[in-house]
Formats: sequence, C-alpha cells, structure tokens
Amino acid sequence: MTRFRESVRSLLREQVLDAAYRLVADDGWGGLRMAAIARAAGISRQTLYNEFGSKEAVGNALVQRELEGFLVGIQRELDAHRGELEAAAAAGVGYTLQQAVDNPLIKSVLLAARGGEDDLLAYLTTRPEPVFGTAMAMLDAYATEAWPDVDEESRGLAVEAIVRLTVSHIVQPVAPPEESARRIARITARIAYPGGRA
Repeated sequence: MTRFRESVRSLLREQVLDAAYRLVADDGWGGLRMAAIARAAGISRQTLYNEFGSKEAVGNALVQRELEGFLVGIQRELDAHRGELEAAAAAGVGYTLQQAVDNPLIKSVLLAARGGEDDLLAYLTTRPEPVFGTAMAMLDAYATEAWPDVDEESRGLAVEAIVRLTVSHIVQPVAPPEESARRIARITARIAYPGGRA
C-alpha cells in the first residue's frame, strides 16, 4: 500500500510539473498562479498546496527536474570523451549551452529576466542549490574518477569554474554555443593542468 501511495504521489508531482512547465514556457513565470497550475494539472488547489506548499516550491522542483535531465545528457557527453579532459569539457559544456538555447522553459526564464522578472532566474544564478551544488557534486565525482592525475585543489577549482562559467554563458551568451564551449573547456584544462599536461 505504501508503494502504491508513493507511486500515485510521484505521478501527481510529474503531472503538476508538466503543467507548470507548459504554463511557464507559454506565459512566463511572473504571471503564473497556483490556481492556473492546478487547473492545467486537473487537480484542486488544495491538493496542489498540500503537495508543494508554494509557487516557489513548484519553481524549485521544476528547475531540479530540468537539471536532472541536463545532467544525464552531460554525463553521456563526458563519458564519450573519458580521459580527454579538454574534449570532455567542450562536449559537456557544448551540450548544456545548446540545450539551454533549445529548452522552452529556460528561454522563457531568460526572456522574463531581461524584461525585469527574475524570480525563477534566481534558481539558476543566486541560489546555491539546486543548480550549483548538484552540478558541482556530479562533476566532482566524475572528475575524481576520470582525471586521477589532477590534484584535488586544481580539480575542485576546475569543476567550480566550468559550472559557474557555463551558467554565466546560459544567462548571458556572448558567442555561439560551440565557441563558448571551446573557450570554457580551454580555461578548465588550464586550471586542471596549470603547467601543461605532461
């Protein structure tokens, strides 16, 4: 019975997040109301509040779900270039930047921020969780295994640099994704191997 309840709750959460995703992608985050999410998800407002508690909690869960999808894709790109730090970094960053360009939710968040609405953007930039913490933990675990010849301090600095620079380029792109990815990868490699690779 407990497993059934957990399954129903998981389906409910996905239903709510799917509805919120569509609404934010279409109309932006600023005008989003819990009543609209409940209507779009086909549930009562009370059920929505019981599950999430607030619009901010919905936003946090929405960003976390998108991040998890990004991380799966990033892991795939990194694994395809295991042992080649700069190539792996370029592939992972390139994938992330291109997904950010193509993702309707992220496009909506960035357009809203440029118009002065930045509530949801804060999840990507000023709040340390979920984006920075989750991404850095995943990349640090990968880097520890894939780049064993990089010392711990350099590895930590390289991981932080790649995450922060990638988020910065998502929020304020200055070049096409491929070019930005190459530059970020080069910076990462120089941090990891300050004297050049032996």
